[in-house]
Amino acid sequence: MNAELIVDARNATGESPVWQAQENALYWVDIPTGRLHRWQPDGKTDCWQADEMLACIARSPAGHWLGAQESGMFKLAPQADSRLSAEKLVGVEHARPQMRFNDGRCDRQGRFWASTMQTNMGADAVGTLYRYDPDTRQLTAQVEGLVVPNGLAFSPDGRTLYLSDSHSTRQHIWAFDYDIDSGTPHNRRHFVDMNAHPGRPDGAAVDSEGCYWICAIDAGLVLRFTPEGKLDRSLPLPVKKPTMCAFGGARLDTLFVTSIRPQGIDLSDQPLAGGVFALNPGVKGLPEPMARA
Repeated sequence: MNAELIVDARNATGESPVWQAQENALYWVDIPTGRLHRWQPDGKTDCWQADEMLACIARSPAGHWLGAQESGMFKLAPQADSRLSAEKLVGVEHARPQMRFNDGRCDRQGRFWASTMQTNMGADAVGTLYRYDPDTRQLTAQVEGLVVPNGLAFSPDGRTLYLSDSHSTRQHIWAFDYDIDSGTPHNRRHFVDMNAHPGRPDGAAVDSEGCYWICAIDAGLVLRFTPEGKLDRSLPLPVKKPTMCAFGGARLDTLFVTSIRPQGIDLSDQPLAGGVFALNPGVKGLPEPMARA
């Protein structure tokens, strides 16, 4: 199964792909550059520049974006002059300096979730998974003691929350029971030990059959696990550091994957690093929920 390069984006850290059916377009971010990108199947691409690092995004029914940046949650709107205007909704009190948001997405009810990590990828467990409450404009810490939180995804019925930690000292994926009324995870339990598989767990998505797809960073793979945590599919990519996957396309049967372009190393064996790819996984995904913002 070949991965098709759709954009040779050369992103430093491409992340948070989100398919927008009403535009027939894929959006994603490049975290360190603070850029929001858009690709349409006719090959047209657009880019908007934010004032801070931009980690993850979710679309609002009103048409703007909710984004987690370095200093908090923002209401974002692409402008005609290629700027990304930003209205700060709530700041975040990081555990220490030099931290930023990382992985994030909405639950099935439209609550936006995002996690924090140290910018230098340090091994201290100071990362936190937050839930954003649009009614009070507050961030509520839900899971603490993380190093590089990633892999956030929700089961089709919304009653299971998945979360990974990408750091080399962790490399685990957990599942939680999720209260869809209160937006609260509980009963944390082991789902997959990625130390037993190639690569470290990065961004993820869940398909219509309830299986969990995770990007195996450093291994150049996207892995599919059943709800029981059993590996049943492994799809290769022509880059070593895939970061996050998302279902999209007219039938939600395309798996889009973002990636990292490492700096200061020989990339002759992966010249497409930092690109955005499309795969045909043989299964459909689910529409990404809109953010209550």
